[in-house]
Amino acid sequence: MAKPGIPKGTRDFSPIEVSKRQYIIQIIKTNFERYGYQPIETPSFENSETLMGKYGEEGDRLIFKILNSGDKVKKADLAALEANNLAKFSNSLSEKALRYDLTVPFARYVVQHQAEIEFPFKRYQIQPVWRADNPQKGRFREFYQCDADVVGSTSLWQEVELVQLYDAVFTELGLEGVTIKINNRKILSGIAEVIGASDRLIDFTVALDKLDKIGEDGVKKEMLGKGISAEAIEKVQPLFQFTGTISEKINKLSELLQSSEEGTKGVEELQFICNTVAKLGLKKSNLDLDVTLARGLNYYTGAIFEVAAPKTVAMGSIGGGGRYDDLTGIFGLKNVSGVGISFGLDRIYLVLEELGLFPQTVTATSKAIFFNYGEAEGFYAMQAVTQLRNEGIKVELYPDKAKLDKQFKYAEKRQITFAVMAGSNEIATGSYSVKDLVTGEKHTVDFEGLKKMLQ
Repeated sequence: MAKPGIPKGTRDFSPIEVSKRQYIIQIIKTNFERYGYQPIETPSFENSETLMGKYGEEGDRLIFKILNSGDKVKKADLAALEANNLAKFSNSLSEKALRYDLTVPFARYVVQHQAEIEFPFKRYQIQPVWRADNPQKGRFREFYQCDADVVGSTSLWQEVELVQLYDAVFTELGLEGVTIKINNRKILSGIAEVIGASDRLIDFTVALDKLDKIGEDGVKKEMLGKGISAEAIEKVQPLFQFTGTISEKINKLSELLQSSEEGTKGVEELQFICNTVAKLGLKKSNLDLDVTLARGLNYYTGAIFEVAAPKTVAMGSIGGGGRYDDLTGIFGLKNVSGVGISFGLDRIYLVLEELGLFPQTVTATSKAIFFNYGEAEGFYAMQAVTQLRNEGIKVELYPDKAKLDKQFKYAEKRQITFAVMAGSNEIATGSYSVKDLVTGEKHTVDFEGLKKMLQ
């Protein structure tokens, strides 16, 4: 008989892993709601035409298609198969697909429900998504996304609030020294305009991003190799010494981009966001301006965010997002601006694990187990168990009358802190013998004392 297994790129989660994930999700969710974001959920699968063509060619390849069933199988385009047009053939076999992210379904939701939505609409969504990717370390075919977006407002107060929201979540998770990097698409366009190389923008930012690894000369050499002229590189010389406080960086950008209308607008937007955040103050995170930040260039139109874990942990970004001016345009609703951020649940989990930041109280196990000595003793124990559960305390009764040694081993393997023993002596005196399985200490207490000990 074949050994059971799960598909590549998916995972089982143990009770303790689920508890830790729920701990993170609960903190994210509480803060989303504190900031006025409302929850929505969308189906696991959408009509294929909702998803296809929205993520570029690469993204389209990674969408999991769902095979038609029943009579619909007859719709298969066999002529396409014979002509070896496999893309057309596979499309004819499927009309639905698993969602690839939460953003496109959100855009579909807004357009479909626009009559009953109050704009600006602030929504959050915490649900799994699927990608037919090659599984590797830290990359899965099924994973959760935790997104918060607001659509129907161009106000920069939203960006200010999203920076605060990141800070609030990471502070509550006990993460110090997180860096929230910010840039603006208009600044990148301004730089491209100044160097007269709009088509080389990606090459330019990718090379500039390597400044701390290969140094100024290495970066310039790479830029020249990519066809960016020496004169263009000379024009943006200040970007190679782009250090200092945020306001010093903004001043440098202001000078550099003064000939670009779009670039200047980007500088003004950044100035408002950064100055306001500085005046309001952040708890545990740092805000930093990073001109090499160029994620999502095909759809971000304003602010771009990326969150870096504390420097003590080697980890990629643990969050990101940005401003997009026409997300719902893909479904025919024009000029609805939006801005949103996402939290990387799996990476945040790994960071908290590495830094030992999960509280001791995050556990998938009971606080105490009552040992079973027989029917009468079991009933006495169960009365206490029922009352403690009514008080919100996690306790259980070992179900079988088994050797004490076996019950102790069970408690140990389940990492339960307290064992409660109640035999005929305890019943006679209305008491409970409690053993702390971590320290080995023993106590005899009445019900109130027991409750106090377990709270």
